Amino acid sequence: MTHAETTIKFLNATTRKTVNMILDNIACHYCCTRAEAFTEVTHEEAESLLDYVTGPERAATQVIMQKYQAAA
Repeated sequence: MTHAETTIKFLNATTRKTVNMILDNIACHYCCTRAEAFTEVTHEEAESLLDYVTGPERAATQVIMQKYQAAA
């Protein structure tokens, strides 16, 4: 499974609030829109989602992803 596929699966499984927090963090860091951030992290050549998230949201995202993976 590619990073993009993993990210899409995770974003589809988590809450809208969490998705918005993650995409807002990426958009702020890279000076782009939430839609552009989504396109970047779900592009077929995307890196791991955590490579895009910064600050305390990165650790929070990692914990949420681990909980998601444990439940999958």
